[in-house]
Amino acid sequence: MWKKKEEKEEEKEEENLLKELCGDDAKLYYFLSDYLYLNPLAGISEKDLDILTEEAGKSGNFRPAVDKAIFEGTQNPQDRARYIKVIQNLALKAINAMEQEKEKVEKEGLTDRAASLGKGIGNHKFMSERTEDIINVASKFYNEELVELGEDARREARGKERQRAKSDESRAVELEKVRREARKKERGKMGRKEKREAEKQDKREELAAEERKGAREEERKEAEREESRIGELEKTEREARKKERRGD
Repeated sequence: MWKKKEEKEEEKEEENLLKELCGDDAKLYYFLSDYLYLNPLAGISEKDLDILTEEAGKSGNFRPAVDKAIFEGTQNPQDRARYIKVIQNLALKAINAMEQEKEKVEKEGLTDRAASLGKGIGNHKFMSERTEDIINVASKFYNEELVELGEDARREARGKERQRAKSDESRAVELEKVRREARKKERGKMGRKEKREAEKQDKREELAAEERKGAREEERKEAEREESRIGELEKTEREARKKERRGD
């Protein structure tokens, strides 16, 4: 579950969330810490569950199908009973496949592989016995993750928009500079009267440029204030969800 080393702080928060949801159930926590994803949309296959199940039967690797079934079970509460049966069926098939493989590697003296398969068999037995608890906790965990992923996506979009606005402002400033230089060269070729009129026009242009700069500055400050307001709102909503989970 905790796969992204560059996101240690985020992982710590999600680890705490999972511990909170599991309470004193250490076995459930350690199982789910291996089976849940920080980003289910990126970690779980986009293939249809039936296709993943068929592939698992051929390859003996049931993990992608199990991951998909758990996630879909969390997102379709009205069909939760059906997904519980699906997961239990996948667990049984995985156990049968691993027991056959374990018997084979034991005969070949591959003790490390046999031990790994034994652990996998134990995990799938736990999965079969505690499927409902797994779905219940995974549902709360993934729902919180999806909310925060949505917040992250919107935050990133706003950041890109601010960066575009900053780039636009830089280009506008550079364009104003180019125009001033061009007008300065033109004035050198003018007569006295024309030059006075051009200087007046330049002052008007400079005043207008300052007004535009001030407006862009105010827009940037307002965007920063809005980002701060959104951040505080998201924090408040996270705390409210946390209290709701705890039953406060």
